[in-house]
Order: sequence, then structure tokens, then C-alpha cells
Amino acid sequence: MAITRDKKQTLVADVTSILDSAKMTAFAKYQGLSVADLQALRAAAREKNVTIKVVKNRLVRVALAESKTYKDADTSALEGQLIYAFSSDDEVAPAQVLDTFAKDHEALELIGGFSEEGKTLDTAEIKALAGLPSKEQLIAEVVSQLLSPVHDITNALSGNLHALLDGVEAKATN
Repeated sequence: MAITRDKKQTLVADVTSILDSAKMTAFAKYQGLSVADLQALRAAAREKNVTIKVVKNRLVRVALAESKTYKDADTSALEGQLIYAFSSDDEVAPAQVLDTFAKDHEALELIGGFSEEGKTLDTAEIKALAGLPSKEQLIAEVVSQLLSPVHDITNALSGNLHALLDGVEAKATN
């Protein structure tokens, strides 16, 4: 069923807006996925604040051309049935969501993406980004490293205190 010119213009404006606010956009081939699989992918994406869209590649090319950031982006990889994942919160979440889902569903194949700066990312780059820890994990690791000296000092001081108490207790029993 063909969509009207007005709906296409609205869709292009919507995709342009999402692209301009996105820190990362990833896309994958999804031919062979069922509707239930796509619904499961959308649910997994919502948990990570990632927007999933199925849009014709021609309309995405128009949206990229209308965007100041992406007007020079290479669109040669936009072929076949593609699903697009966008995130305005996390730089690696779209790639991680698609990559995680692709591990259980072989029909989904991660193809590439676009960075916040408008750079086109190939398959190897997008898969490398998908393997990175999430922003929350990185923050937790930094906090853990910062608290490590505090824990070490606390443990050392409590060890000395226990030794002192053991010595006092030994003298008291003699």
C-alpha cells in the first residue's frame, strides 16, 4: 500500500528530527524476522531508551540529505530491508541492542551506522562499538576504582584494630 506524499514528508521530518538528536544510529538487515520477533526487539530497545524504526531507505537518504550533520554521509550501505535503531542518550546502545538481538536471531544482521558527528560506520566499526560496555557499566567501573583506596585504608585500619583488641584480650586472660 502506497503512502501519500504528505505522510512521506511527515515521516522524513520525523526521521530527520530523530537523526539530529541521536548520539548513534545503527542499522541492520531484518529480512526473515517475524512480527513477534520485531515486537520483542522493540521491547528490548525500549528498556535501553533506543528507538526502532522501519523506514524505506530512500526516505532515510532524503532525511540524511536534509540534516546539516549527515548531508555528506555515505549512504551506499543502505540497501535491502533495513531496520534503524536510534538513541539520544547512549552512544553505543543502538549497536548493542541490535547485536544482542542478532545473537539469538540469525535473520538480523548488523550492517552499519552513523555517529553523532555524521560519520558513516561500517560493519566492523559498529560491531566493535556493540562490544563496548554500556555507559552505566563504565561509570560503575570508574566509581569502583575511585573507592578502591578508601576500602583498602578501611581494611588496613580495621585489621590493626582487631590485632590490638586480640592483644588486649590475651593480656586480660593472663
